[in-house]
Amino acid sequence: MDFTTNQIRNVTISGHGQTGKTTLFEQLLFAAGAIPKAETAGTGKTVSDYTPEETEHKISIYSSLAHITWKDKNINIWDTPGSSDFVGEVISAFRSTEMALMLVDGRNGAQIETIKLWRELDRRNKPRIVFINRCEEDRTDINAISKDIHDKFSVETCPVTIPMGIGANYKGVIDVLKGKAVVIEGGKEKETDIPAEYDDEYKNALGILAGAAAEGDDDLLVKFIDEGELTPDEIVKGLKIALENNRIVPVFCGSTIKTSGMKTLLDFIADIAPSPENKIETTMNQDGAEDSVKIDPSAQMSALVVKTSSDQFSGRLSYIKVITGTLASETEVFNLAEGRKEKIGKLYRCLGKKLEEVKSLAAGDIGIAAKLSFTQTSDTLSAVQTAVPFRRLRHPEPIFSMAVSAKEKKDEDKMSELLSKYAAEDRTLSYKYNVETKQNVLSGMGELHINILLKKVQNQTKIEINTAIPRIAYRETIQRKAQAEYTHKKQSGGHGQYGRVVLAIEPLGRGEDFKFTNAVFGGAISKGYIPGIEKGVREAMENGVSAGYPVVDVGVTVLDGKEHPVDSSEMAFKIAARNAFRDAMRNAGPILLEPIMNLTVLVESKYLGDIMSDLSTKRGRILGQSPIGGGIEEIRAQAPQSELLRYAIDLRSLTSGTGSFETSFDHYDPISGKIADDVIKAAKEFITVSQSDE
Repeated sequence: MDFTTNQIRNVTISGHGQTGKTTLFEQLLFAAGAIPKAETAGTGKTVSDYTPEETEHKISIYSSLAHITWKDKNINIWDTPGSSDFVGEVISAFRSTEMALMLVDGRNGAQIETIKLWRELDRRNKPRIVFINRCEEDRTDINAISKDIHDKFSVETCPVTIPMGIGANYKGVIDVLKGKAVVIEGGKEKETDIPAEYDDEYKNALGILAGAAAEGDDDLLVKFIDEGELTPDEIVKGLKIALENNRIVPVFCGSTIKTSGMKTLLDFIADIAPSPENKIETTMNQDGAEDSVKIDPSAQMSALVVKTSSDQFSGRLSYIKVITGTLASETEVFNLAEGRKEKIGKLYRCLGKKLEEVKSLAAGDIGIAAKLSFTQTSDTLSAVQTAVPFRRLRHPEPIFSMAVSAKEKKDEDKMSELLSKYAAEDRTLSYKYNVETKQNVLSGMGELHINILLKKVQNQTKIEINTAIPRIAYRETIQRKAQAEYTHKKQSGGHGQYGRVVLAIEPLGRGEDFKFTNAVFGGAISKGYIPGIEKGVREAMENGVSAGYPVVDVGVTVLDGKEHPVDSSEMAFKIAARNAFRDAMRNAGPILLEPIMNLTVLVESKYLGDIMSDLSTKRGRILGQSPIGGGIEEIRAQAPQSELLRYAIDLRSLTSGTGSFETSFDHYDPISGKIADDVIKAAKEFITVSQSDE
């Protein structure tokens, strides 16, 4: 069945881990008749958590897409992970949908990942609804959770469903919009009249819902103020406008375990949730200038690739959100990132890993193109080569790194090939060879993120992978002026080699890197040899005299020298300069510099003192701290990179897995004493091992 843009609804299910997202996903698919049975999360049989690593760990690791038909609407739903290690999957899903469905545990309220994702939605000004789960649990308190959401996020919540009983007394929900009770009978939902005992609760909820609807339209607001009520049609109209403009947060309740609250939720999504039509996407040209594009079925085709994954049977799968026009199968389009044509073969909608072939996808729809040759996540596809690409997906920078190497040298290329492929698919992963430290470094969002990927590669290839803490890219510099001379002289028959260089070096300001000055007078060294001298100095600066790290912030002046009419050459002067610089540096008070990182930590207020104390033990410097809402504190600090290599693990331990952080490089600072001695010792051991391996 083909759907027009205004018949499409795109929703992302998100929230803290273990709140029941995958179970809700299953129940919605079951309620809509897309699957014959709702499976239990963690069994490996659900539509979304089907990969070996998800089955083993019993958590969602990848975002999974499914579509259902409900009330003549095509509803695309993403099920997303709840762990911060896989937040990149959630962000990709957010970019492709017009609304988020935030799942909250009725016993615990809005937990840290929900709060962080809520802030991400605020940044995008994206509408959201809340489903409070686990009404069958005795500790669930719907009123307390609604107040918690209101207080933490300063939003107007309005009840679309209210529970009939809690815990063992839970019977189902009241659909406030329809004025009906939806009870559970034989594992299925059935509409009936509202029991008299809930009449007052229903009327109170209806008044709140009408007030929220009035926020959407000025005429409705006037009527509500004058008359104190709105008709059902007016409430629906007002809710549509208010939700679309992100003025209200509709709240649902139910039980995913008992299959309760599903049909009311689906009705609301089909009838009231925003369609993609006329929503705004942002383009960005090469100069960084942004512009707006409406999702429009009548314009020429353009689309954004929001996710890439690999399937053992179907090959590489590109998840595509069509922005304008219609994307048809068996056509050619332009990949604007690559500047060349890409052939679109077959197109699919999907139900988790099950693909359903379609001939085309309309503007606003989300589907899959299989086996694209070179297209990657964030690329723009267009019918017009001169179109401006869409702004690329904004993913957080990796915060946890490991140095990785294959146990057997012969497996190194195969390992690197696979890790590079997965890093291209998951933009929160990075895999690079660090020239300075001579290590392959794999970076991601946490220890779990990295370990799962490495185990996946090992299972696929049987390659044994060694891991280690990455080496730090220290620097060396000098503290005072010094001077040295060196004569390179070699005679071995025929033309010899001769060059004498006198150098002076001095410290520069931090961050000035290098300055080279030729102060030779009287033609002691021909100008043609000066570039060779500078090359020699730069080569010497690649490996300092203390620990072999690059040298920075040094000024070098060539004072004098001597050449031979026959035996001098650029090479001779390069060698002389290299040795002269090293001799001078040994007399200039060489010291080590360590990288200092900016650090932003987000934690619940109750952990604030523990985090501050821990940072002080890591030689950290607190720059500031402030509340950001929802009971979350933001700490801004600076700390040495060497102290933060395992901070993802430390923070998880200190905050029971609820804290998060971001880092960025700021500057280099001197180190001395035992810290410097330990760095020098480790560097010399590494050099010895590296030379023996060669």
